Amino acid sequence: MDNEKLLLVSDLSISFLSDQIEKEIIHSISFELHKNEILGIVGESGSGKSVSTLAILGLLPKRISKITNGSILFAGTDLLQTDSKAFQKIRGNDISMIFQEPMSSLNPSMRCGQQVEEILLQHTKLSKREAKEETISLFEKVKLPLPERVYKAYPHEISGGQKQRVMIAMAIACKPKILIADEPTTALDVTVQKEIILLLKQLQAEEDMSIIFISHDLSLVSEIADRVMVMYKGDIVEQGLVSDIFHRPQHTYTKALLSSKPSLEYRLKRLPTIKDFMEGSPRAEKVTDEQRRTAHAKLYSKTPLLEVIDVEKEYLTKSGWFSKSDTFKAVDGVSFKLYEGETLGLVGESGCGKSTLANAILQLEKATAGQILYRGTDITKLSSSSIRTLRKEIQIIFQDPYASLNPRIPIGKAIMEPMKVHRIGNSDSERKEIVLELLQKVGLDESYFSRYPHEFSGGQRQRIGIARAISLRPKLIVCDESVSALDISVQAQVLNLLNDLKENFGFTYIFISHDLAVVKYMSDQLVVMNKGQIEEMADADNIYDNPQREYTKKLIHAIPKGL
Repeated sequence: MDNEKLLLVSDLSISFLSDQIEKEIIHSISFELHKNEILGIVGESGSGKSVSTLAILGLLPKRISKITNGSILFAGTDLLQTDSKAFQKIRGNDISMIFQEPMSSLNPSMRCGQQVEEILLQHTKLSKREAKEETISLFEKVKLPLPERVYKAYPHEISGGQKQRVMIAMAIACKPKILIADEPTTALDVTVQKEIILLLKQLQAEEDMSIIFISHDLSLVSEIADRVMVMYKGDIVEQGLVSDIFHRPQHTYTKALLSSKPSLEYRLKRLPTIKDFMEGSPRAEKVTDEQRRTAHAKLYSKTPLLEVIDVEKEYLTKSGWFSKSDTFKAVDGVSFKLYEGETLGLVGESGCGKSTLANAILQLEKATAGQILYRGTDITKLSSSSIRTLRKEIQIIFQDPYASLNPRIPIGKAIMEPMKVHRIGNSDSERKEIVLELLQKVGLDESYFSRYPHEFSGGQRQRIGIARAISLRPKLIVCDESVSALDISVQAQVLNLLNDLKENFGFTYIFISHDLAVVKYMSDQLVVMNKGQIEEMADADNIYDNPQREYTKKLIHAIPKGL
């Protein structure tokens, strides 16, 4: 890290206009970025992380936002006094950005190579042929497999991790002095996340650039940053060296962020939330090995609720119009038992077959071979009408609740809809009473009944998804990556809620996630999947303490553990 200040933000205040009322959301913040340094910015959604950095790039929405005070000096130039033409030369050239969601940041109708080429042709004097060579060289630098193939591929034809690498290649194309990475690893597997972190550190060292790395995960930031600043409700509450912030946090909010993530060392009955800390009442009651053994002895003395026996799911793949079809086994000979009241964790990298297996259990896709016994009945042989009845018993909570809610229907009606189909409640007024009670159970207010999905935050939408799933009083709920996109504190609230509901209603969960710390916290048994097969299966704590397979060791090693 160099002592030379590359960026100096002083007394920056930003206001947004809502219903003709101006509201300040960033309150006189000041920070600096040194040459050849990685600065981590942490905080929850709404803390002001992204807004502050968008101001640096001059990308704040013009009509509804206003910088009311302060200065942003980059290499001696005040960016707030720079006109739009001069800013175009700086943006993408001297300061560039990697956005959180690569799929929405990449143009779906352009090949990946063209999108990087476009930036090179705009900001450099390279010819078309030279720009192509440089693009392929950049793809090699960001360690994309088969760079020539990715160059010709459209975004939908490559994986999430590969899309993120294309975004990084685009961001570093013009060798910027500052790279802003806004939550660049949020929805990625732990192994891919680790690769991206190592790649950014390597690129920073090679190119002598400075990085602002934004995340809600302090453990992750500690693996990449030199210094950290913690934001809360538009203020910087703490900043300093990573080791100081991590080992000697001063502010209650920083302590809360560090404690809200499930521990790999011990198991808590409930996760402390940010609210608990801010109100001065964090509870941290541990679950003893003896308590766990007693609970498991009772759990596994029953008859299994679900038995998956040698299940396979095969897909036909074609590489061209006239080419011969090949078969691809997404799930290959999977067997396990699930007991009533149990949470079975299902982990593995993207493409390992987790969601395909869940879809087969939910009868959303037909298994190619094998049996799925639910309460002793093979549900793969059921008629369409019997499957419709089964839907009431087996529910799913999706990863993206916004995509699974109709934006035109108020959430009260959205929860009542499946209840009507499955004849729960004798009238709409009775169903409404049940829904109002459910909203309270998932920590939402009765007044939310008539609101629309867009009026809620991500965490609130996930609670609506949970309310909708439990409205049918199911026995088995599949949670498919249902907390992966949430802030750490919101995640803690939702995990606590799922455990409370399990205790009160006797639910059984299949909990799918790429976040191994979360899966360990939630699970009784753990199934590790790799390339469609079960790699390892045992008690969740035993697998973490003593993994048997190299693949499992690799997954556990990739979890950000902090300093």
